[in-house]
Amino acid sequence: MDKLVIQPTELAQWHSLIHEAEGICHTQLGEELQSYLVFLLIRYTTTSELANAILALEYLNSLQSSGKMREEQLRDVGDKCLLYSGLFPGRAERRRVKISYYVHLGVGAYASLAHVLAGVKAKIFSKLSDQFVLLMDILHAIREVNTDKPTLQPLQAMELWNDTGSAHAFATLAHYTQAIPIKLTVTSPAASMGRTIRRGKSSHH
Repeated sequence: MDKLVIQPTELAQWHSLIHEAEGICHTQLGEELQSYLVFLLIRYTTTSELANAILALEYLNSLQSSGKMREEQLRDVGDKCLLYSGLFPGRAERRRVKISYYVHLGVGAYASLAHVLAGVKAKIFSKLSDQFVLLMDILHAIREVNTDKPTLQPLQAMELWNDTGSAHAFATLAHYTQAIPIKLTVTSPAASMGRTIRRGKSSHH
């Protein structure tokens, strides 16, 4: 990776980092998503609001609120989930949950917000919900700018790819294994029992 170029302002620095991360992920966010992500990063990297957030509780509280308060609470939950899953994936391990827990919670928060809004705002948050995993991948890649060290540990990458289809998690697995990863299929006990019963029945014919 080329040497990190320091930009004259925080705004320019984040734009530059996101641009480099897009290159790592071989994608482009588009102006709307890129701008949202830049101002999200500026907002939260200068505060301590993330430190003690209990997001599941915040999400439930937002669903019981109404009007402007509900909108702000849903946006905050979605934003914090995006930062937890993307910039601070180690927090999930410390709290003994999967990174995908924050992904699913964030996707739901943004989708709920899109549902209660209208017009341009609704479209933006609908897009944030739909592209949440891609945005998370970009944040992972930002952590990897100017370093060869992957953001995710092998087990984290495997779980995240299985749970969300994250392209960057897939690339991380390939980096660790030097091979093409194969997705795990979890079979429920009920399904396994059903196959056993059907095999048992067929053996009598």
